[in-house]
Amino acid sequence: MASFFSPYAHGFLRVGACVPEGAVAEPARNAEAVENLLRAGDKEWAALLLFPELALSAYAIDDLFFQEALLDEVERQLARLIEASRSLLPIAVVGAPLRSKGCLYNCGVVIHRGALLGVVPKIYLPNYREFYEKRHFASGASVAGETIRVAGREAPFGSELLFAAPSFTFHIEICEDVWVPLPPSTEAALAGAEILLNLSASNITIGKAEMRRLLCASQSARAIAAYAYSAAGAGESTTDLAWDGQAGVFELGEPLAETLRFAKGPEIAFADVDLGRIREERMRVTSFADCARATQKSRPAFRTVGVPFAAPEGRLELKRQVQRFPYVPSDPARLKENCYEAYNIQVQGLAQRLKATGLERLVIGVSGGLDSTEALIVCARAMDHLGLPRKGVLAYTLPGFATSKATRENALRLIRALKVGGGEIDIRPAASLMLEDIGHPAAKGQAVYDVTYENVQAGLRTDYLFRLANRNKALVVGTGDLSELALGWCTYGVGDQMSHYNPNASVAKTLIQHLIRFVAASGELGEEAAKVLYDILGTEISPELVPPGEGGTIQSTESVVGPYALQDFNLYYATRYGFSPSKIAYLAWNAWRDSERGAWPANTPENARRAYGLSEIKGWLGVFLLRFFELSQFKRSALPNGPKISSGGSLSPRGDWRAPSDSKAAVWLAELERGVPEGE
Repeated sequence: MASFFSPYAHGFLRVGACVPEGAVAEPARNAEAVENLLRAGDKEWAALLLFPELALSAYAIDDLFFQEALLDEVERQLARLIEASRSLLPIAVVGAPLRSKGCLYNCGVVIHRGALLGVVPKIYLPNYREFYEKRHFASGASVAGETIRVAGREAPFGSELLFAAPSFTFHIEICEDVWVPLPPSTEAALAGAEILLNLSASNITIGKAEMRRLLCASQSARAIAAYAYSAAGAGESTTDLAWDGQAGVFELGEPLAETLRFAKGPEIAFADVDLGRIREERMRVTSFADCARATQKSRPAFRTVGVPFAAPEGRLELKRQVQRFPYVPSDPARLKENCYEAYNIQVQGLAQRLKATGLERLVIGVSGGLDSTEALIVCARAMDHLGLPRKGVLAYTLPGFATSKATRENALRLIRALKVGGGEIDIRPAASLMLEDIGHPAAKGQAVYDVTYENVQAGLRTDYLFRLANRNKALVVGTGDLSELALGWCTYGVGDQMSHYNPNASVAKTLIQHLIRFVAASGELGEEAAKVLYDILGTEISPELVPPGEGGTIQSTESVVGPYALQDFNLYYATRYGFSPSKIAYLAWNAWRDSERGAWPANTPENARRAYGLSEIKGWLGVFLLRFFELSQFKRSALPNGPKISSGGSLSPRGDWRAPSDSKAAVWLAELERGVPEGE
């Protein structure tokens, strides 16, 4: 069994897209180049290595394909590679021109551990512009159920082959096959292939590289698969064409790795493909299975070839970038675009709800914290969107027993800067009376700061807001975010859990900070408002319901529910993909164990750029699992409306997350304990 610290233990498979340095019509040199890359892949514990189309002969050799001496030498060199593979881990897929039944085919050849496993002929032969493949090759479209004798060995031969190892299935197509309206890999994916391989030569012209990326990425997205592509590079004939050696690995529409184009020497793009993610996505996207069933009769009858691949054991570094913040991309341009979209989804959603009700006023509680700040900004812009005066936003700060001077002043400053209505209502007198009425010790001055003490304040704030809404014919806007709902860090029926409409309901805490920065930096709210927003961003996250402790220590949310950076990570992978706790912990360990490794989202403060060890990750993941799966679903089952923001999903009982309120977390906690070691 692979170590916890190996990607193979968590459903990953290492794939390499190779670009050897070719030699025109020199099979021996080409085989040597392939073998060298095979050995390099073996050192990296790669499972699959993909080589270019006609790699053993070179692609641009025209009528030399008809030379018997050349074709014989190709077979001799294939035999050499098969023998060399006996002691090597990777499954190799190599391009070669091969003869069968009086025809010449452009083939992908699969070899592993000293065996020739199968040969796949190219189906679609380009015969336009600079390509004349029909001059030399026969199409493999009608080749099915056959065998081929190559290099003294017999193997399955046909365009309908699928290759199945114990833990994964892959398919082969060649160059032009992916450029046609219905690529063979589409049908193969519907038949169960998770990894789609394309051996290509594909010369380079201006703009073609981006088109190839688009084709590969879109095919991996549409087929819900991984797609690896390898094109010829240095060493090919440049008589009339040029070659850039573009190779890469894509997964569900995302690029994982790519070689350096126009490299002087050989290249391999390694990536750890997440088979678990592919399988989870196929299971969730039920239209994929519907399409597979609907096309079953018209699809080729695929023939499965067994591949005796055994995953390596031991510790191995993950060759894959794992973002620390799944809801917050580290790429500045993408982050800006995401913030623009999220902010405008919130504004449009609230504006439409207000328009649908026929009301012209909003009521919102403002604490001076992140969530209520973002919600108030959205309220102001929604009024602008509808052409209504901002004074129709009735924003109230409602200080309680532990409200700090800084947050109170920030709330009031923001209300003034945005030129909205409202003001301040001190809830302490009413809270004191309620505590006295229910016989709470705090009413007599005792330092008993329990959940009752906290919820008296939270409940009164909500009471005031709803009664203000009644009085002013207004709609109460919620402020609670996705992360709080996931952890149950909200008070049922009152506080952040309840409102008439909540624009923050599917916005993660880690994203809200960047939304506020985005709006502040845009200048659309003015310099004074931007200054307040930056001050609020520098405030520690706290519910401010309990007075400061010894030394002035304020109540800290993250000391109870865990760092939101980690808990948002856990939430994303638990709900978006349903990963096991041990896999989530493994991904988190790769993302968070080294603060110097990988990119951080723009404007992340230096004091927030910290690392977490495996023991911390495991501990806080345990907190998440208990709170999410056992303690707080009943709160999410009664959520008010709010727009879905990101592909990470929402927790609305009418949308992405539907679960029983009386489930237990025992299964998840047991898997966490069983699957994750205590230390590194």
